Amino acid sequence: MTDNSHHSPAATRARAKTSDERTEADQQDVDTTVSDETTQSTESTETLRCPECDSNRIITDDEHGETVCSDCGLVVDEDSIDRGPEWRAFDSAERDQKSRVGAPTTNLMHDKGLSTNIGWQDKDAYGNSLSSTQRQKMQRLRTWNERFRTRDSKERNLKQALGEIDRMASALGLPENVRETASVIYRRALDEELLPGRSIEGVATASLYAAARQAGTPRSLDEITNVSRVGRDEIARTYRYVVRELKLQIKPADPEQYVPRFASDLDLSDEAERRARQLLRSAKEQGVHSGKSPVGLAAAAVYAASLLINEKVTQKEVSSVANISEVTIRNRYHELLEAEEQLSTA
Repeated sequence: MTDNSHHSPAATRARAKTSDERTEADQQDVDTTVSDETTQSTESTETLRCPECDSNRIITDDEHGETVCSDCGLVVDEDSIDRGPEWRAFDSAERDQKSRVGAPTTNLMHDKGLSTNIGWQDKDAYGNSLSSTQRQKMQRLRTWNERFRTRDSKERNLKQALGEIDRMASALGLPENVRETASVIYRRALDEELLPGRSIEGVATASLYAAARQAGTPRSLDEITNVSRVGRDEIARTYRYVVRELKLQIKPADPEQYVPRFASDLDLSDEAERRARQLLRSAKEQGVHSGKSPVGLAAAAVYAASLLINEKVTQKEVSSVANISEVTIRNRYHELLEAEEQLSTA
């Protein structure tokens, strides 16, 4: 006898009902899972609430490292980690200068200060002196560290030149910005291959001379020559070549730029400095300054101003400070006074 129950309409409806129930159950499981995930996401992004009064007005006190409920005063969390800087800054300029990542990069070093240095002190972290074996080991490490820092001839060239620039700038009392500018000029000369046929010291000196004039703190060629290891003629020749090839925009030296330094070295008053500037401006209006050394004009103006306001200094003292002859001071001194007299009578 054949069983036809599987093919009966009642059996088919039963199977369809069972399938629908299974599908609905699966769908309920999916909905439950999505609902749980949504609830967890909402809870994770929900504002922290106070466990005492269930308030959501929770504030963070960075100064004391505490999280406090502003309604009931309960300390919800304490001893939190301060992820801010350990220093304080009172204005934007001071904030920009300070950093937690070590010294800033500088053009005064051939590797821009990005490498590490091994200190010359033969002491450990506790300040105790090293043994003789450890000292020898540290000396070998210093030697190899220096070799690794200058891997090729170009870096050795740059290191030597930047050392020269720093030495000469220190001897001349030039500020940090002039040294940075001189370093950039030398790097450009090195990149554009201007050094073949010229000495490292000559190009370094010319770069410093150009940087000082660009920054408005010029030094005379004689002053530069006194601290350089090359002669005056080579410095002047290399300077003209570097300025021409790099297309540097350098204005002619203004005599007034030398006045503050000369007045300071001679311990003159601000009134004397102002009077010297006035004499130089009168000379410019009369065209007396054309074709004459700005250093000589500045020295003569300082000498004349000191006499006019009764702060007398000798020509020898001015000559020593300005590094020019007394004859030059006397000649320019008379020219400056005549120019001012002509301007006042015109």
